[in-house]
Amino acid sequence: MSDEDGYAGTATLVVDGMEMAVQVDLRGHFQPIDGYYHWYGRISASGELTAAVGGRKKACTVAVEDRSVDGELSDPDPWGRYRITGTSTPPFSVPTSLEEVEAATA
Repeated sequence: MSDEDGYAGTATLVVDGMEMAVQVDLRGHFQPIDGYYHWYGRISASGELTAAVGGRKKACTVAVEDRSVDGELSDPDPWGRYRITGTSTPPFSVPTSLEEVEAATA
């Protein structure tokens, strides 16, 4: 069993007021040392995103379904995929009870 939660699929990304549909692969975990939930992942290569960000670190908002949270984009990898990170509530659903965890791993 993994200690990580996650989501892979379509999301809406807003950078500098510009909204775009992107494909994301996100993961996250609770860090007991600092008491926060940390989420992170990659956004599939997108010419629209590259034009908006230009390889720079940028604040953003990412939404998956009805969950919208602030995050930060960092420089792209060699394949043009931007890394995205955030702390606290993630843009994806996280199990909050043992029953939900067991159902998700069944």
